[in-house]
Amino acid sequence: MFAGCGGLSLGLEQAGFSPWFVNEIVPEYCSTYKYNHQLSDDHYFIGDINELNQNLDKYKDYISDLDLVCGGPPCQGFSMANRQPLIDDPRNQLYKAYLTFLSYTRPKFFIMENVRGMANKIEEIKANFKEYLGDEYVFDYRLLYAQDFGVPQNRERFIMIGNRLGISPSDIFDKISEKKRPAFALRDALLGLPKLQSKSEKGKTNIENEESGFTERDFEYVKNDFYNFINGDKNITKLYNHKNRYNNPRDIEIFRRLPQGANSLHESIADIMPYKRRNDIFKDKYFKLDETQICKTITSHMKFDCNMYIHPWEARGLSPREAARIQTFPDDFILTGSQNSWYAQVGNAVPVKLAKAIGDGIMSFLK
Repeated sequence: MFAGCGGLSLGLEQAGFSPWFVNEIVPEYCSTYKYNHQLSDDHYFIGDINELNQNLDKYKDYISDLDLVCGGPPCQGFSMANRQPLIDDPRNQLYKAYLTFLSYTRPKFFIMENVRGMANKIEEIKANFKEYLGDEYVFDYRLLYAQDFGVPQNRERFIMIGNRLGISPSDIFDKISEKKRPAFALRDALLGLPKLQSKSEKGKTNIENEESGFTERDFEYVKNDFYNFINGDKNITKLYNHKNRYNNPRDIEIFRRLPQGANSLHESIADIMPYKRRNDIFKDKYFKLDETQICKTITSHMKFDCNMYIHPWEARGLSPREAARIQTFPDDFILTGSQNSWYAQVGNAVPVKLAKAIGDGIMSFLK
């Protein structure tokens, strides 16, 4: 559920699961999911999960006897300052819809993935799950850090896991923790990819060349440890979605001047920095990444601009392929749709290797 382009799914596949039924409301995102999978169209419901829930009997052949249901329902109303019960807040109707889907399908295991703020309402959440699923399920949550599982990125996620097999959630999370490993640095993910420059013309989305990049091109990768981490032993000979966007001359100069790890307040750009009177608000309007550290959290905001994700040694923002690598997508995972949509799809995804660790933990009990 809420499948997006398939980051969580892909990690679970790497742990041994097979996707069987997929729901995503945005057709463009689902097109990427389809492009990278072999499922026939009748295994997809492209649309609102609330509409799906009204027609579940039509899909019972696809959603019976499931090992695992997973999803990350958007949930905006979890603030501690919000006194309204979580499940009654209209902003959380997708969370409620996910519970409805779980109560119908009753899988052996489920995963609910979300932002860390969900932990603020954990007692309410547990009561909601109890109401919808009864006493048959045991469940609990942890805040998991992607960087603890090798991902070169600072990303924290709320992960709830439940099951109706009587397995202690603590035992499952202990198994997940066994998959921890040191994080790669940002430079490991960027090393060896072709240099790019900003597109020379604004609004020309169809321009592809050596300077600003290609949707697809032949390429020989540097086979470093990071390549093996995301790709295994595959020999990939194509480079996909490594393409830069247009930037105005002032932004390019800011990108060039800033040292790694510096933001909008750095003295090197004081004379050309816009929004000077609101520096306290816009201090992170520009940020140049540090190659020796893990990356800041990749988000869907990159579909608007990459000014907060300036490449550490080139005067440009990260490309969609670089963002996908930081999210530990394999290099043969192809993003479809518009270039701005590539960023949104990658930014909304669960890091693949974090998802694999979660899947490995659950799979050890299913086996």
